[in-house]
Amino acid sequence: MIRRAIISVSDKTGIAEFARKLVSLGIEILSTGGTAKLLEKENVPCREVSEVTGFPECLDGRVKTLHPLLHGGILAIRDNEEHMNRVRELGIGLVDMIVVNLYPFKATVMKPGVTFEECIENIDIGGPSMLRAAAKNHHDVTVITDPSDYGIVLNEIEETGDTTYETRFRLAKRVFEHTAAYDALIASYFLGVSEDKTLPSPYTITFDRVSEMRYGENPHQKATFFQSALPVAGSLAKAEQINGKELSYNNIADTDATICCLKEFSDPTVVAVKHANPCGVGSGDTIFDAWTKAYEADSVSIYGGIVAANREIDANTAEAMSKVFLEVIVAPSYTEEAREILCAKKNLRVLILPDVSKPIPAEELNYKRVVGGLLVQEHDRNVISKEGSRVVTKALPNKDLSADMEFAMKVVKHVKSNGIVVVKDLQTLGVGPGQTNRVGAAQIALDFAGDKACGAVLGSDAFFPFRDVVDVAHEAGITTIVQPGGSKRDQESIDACDEFGISMVFTGERHFKH
Repeated sequence: MIRRAIISVSDKTGIAEFARKLVSLGIEILSTGGTAKLLEKENVPCREVSEVTGFPECLDGRVKTLHPLLHGGILAIRDNEEHMNRVRELGIGLVDMIVVNLYPFKATVMKPGVTFEECIENIDIGGPSMLRAAAKNHHDVTVITDPSDYGIVLNEIEETGDTTYETRFRLAKRVFEHTAAYDALIASYFLGVSEDKTLPSPYTITFDRVSEMRYGENPHQKATFFQSALPVAGSLAKAEQINGKELSYNNIADTDATICCLKEFSDPTVVAVKHANPCGVGSGDTIFDAWTKAYEADSVSIYGGIVAANREIDANTAEAMSKVFLEVIVAPSYTEEAREILCAKKNLRVLILPDVSKPIPAEELNYKRVVGGLLVQEHDRNVISKEGSRVVTKALPNKDLSADMEFAMKVVKHVKSNGIVVVKDLQTLGVGPGQTNRVGAAQIALDFAGDKACGAVLGSDAFFPFRDVVDVAHEAGITTIVQPGGSKRDQESIDACDEFGISMVFTGERHFKH
């Protein structure tokens, strides 16, 4: 039977109504601080915890509930005779219910201009202690962290005077999930503000559920979408969907790949992605020019693809996009006409992401799950630098191609390895992704480019192990090659370029993407 409850909440949603109902059911309420004041204001009878402990709240409220007269009442096992004799000896009153949610640490650290001291003061100590104690003793104690559970608990108490064991177990499980996430968030914050960025062992991270998905990569796989507990500006989870069906698992994966590639560019740019690989990328004077380049780069593969733009979509661009079957369009904004045109297609997912061009934060890490483990690395932020790159051939690159060389390396770092791209006039002409040998990737990219490859730039994500890529590039009319270099057989490729009059630049930066 539930006879006594401690209520101390930061999120006061529905708490007065809930407490009033408990009182009407004959349950005594103990409370602290702001919660006690609210209940008093709402004319809900309650006792201050300090009346029970005989010890006042102190140290600016840091110490309120950390007292054996409370924790003994929470942790005592009711059918343990020794426990019950001891609590009677010590004058400890039993506590049958804990209603606690924690100081708003997450909301605090997300405030603009928040100080380290403010964040520290919003680390809850007494709350987690009571929650964990109650969850540990869930056989006898009901523990609530979420206002959404108030109704279920009240219904059970009204029926039997107590909650069921199944409910207490479920609520206890939620407590440990809640406190684990709370502590993981604090640990992440401390790592973020620390000069030492070495990942700790064990390494804990926490994510918040965005939505349950209809299915995963395939209909027989269950899936859920989570976002970082501290949301990242410019990430897909921050986008507003204004049209279309809900995003699927594959939509989310491909849209993230599209956004990450788009972040490489500052000029008006459109990136089209299919199955996580760029299939068309174009930059131009206007977003319409960029779209035209991206579409014409591979008008076949873009069918059913994902498109992201880094400028507002206008009516002309929207009209052109609407004539192509696309799954998702992401842009920082849309004109009213553009919205009407795109939203007329009921299944087209239209997303607004104002910070779509915002770089990935320095503290954001890249995760890859493996069976039984997790790979963690920094994001690949390098592209090509004047200091680190060098011309290794007799022929020098045409200065007019320098922008295309950089463009090629920005794209190829987002192509699955082995990856090759062919670029001319800030437009991909061919993309060869994910091949088991590099010449195969080059052949795919060059076949797509066709006659347009003549005078174009070829970019590679990694070095050439043999001269074969240079040979097929020459046959297609490539004039400049950009690649990291670093092979034992580099000289073979250099000699081949000299033989054909092709210029080649080594960047010194590999961009594997697996």
